[in-house]
Amino acid sequence: MINKLRELPALLILDVQKGFDDPYWGQRNNPQAEENMARLLAEWRKLQGHVIFSQHLSVQPGSPLHHKNKVGTEFKEIIQPREGEIIFPKNVNSAFIGTGLEMYLKEKKIKSVLITGLSTQHCVSTTTRMSGNLGYQTFLVSDAIAAFEITDHKGVYHSAEVIHEHELAMLHNEFATIMTTDEVLSQLLSS
Repeated sequence: MINKLRELPALLILDVQKGFDDPYWGQRNNPQAEENMARLLAEWRKLQGHVIFSQHLSVQPGSPLHHKNKVGTEFKEIIQPREGEIIFPKNVNSAFIGTGLEMYLKEKKIKSVLITGLSTQHCVSTTTRMSGNLGYQTFLVSDAIAAFEITDHKGVYHSAEVIHEHELAMLHNEFATIMTTDEVLSQLLSS
């Protein structure tokens, strides 16, 4: 395999919050996503890499991630920011809009990012597209993200796995390089 990770990218962990466990979202795929995020997080901390969190604080009153829902907006136990790790609060899908993320990356001279988090069709996809469009070398970890089922505007049901695969297909090569957790870790350990 060609070594795709030329340098240690910043690890972006998007919106891994308790509100995503609410039945409101429906069925999801990748039940191991948070475990894979935790594996990556442990390695980044060990390597003293840049770790960046986003926290979705929705302005939609019915959302489990509503900014006044203290429990829903909390980070899940498996993914807890440590003191000194940066958190960018946001209330839209992109971690770049209305936050200091882009400025932070520029100040730190970070040119590549590795994206994980929730959920594939919302904040992950939107942030990945913007990252690619802003010129960052962008990696997306397919098994460290998760999608939710949806019913579309025509009333057609789409499973979480189908949504996940379609999003990855649309992002692949155009906006990001798609990798698995094991691929990322093996490249880090071999470099």
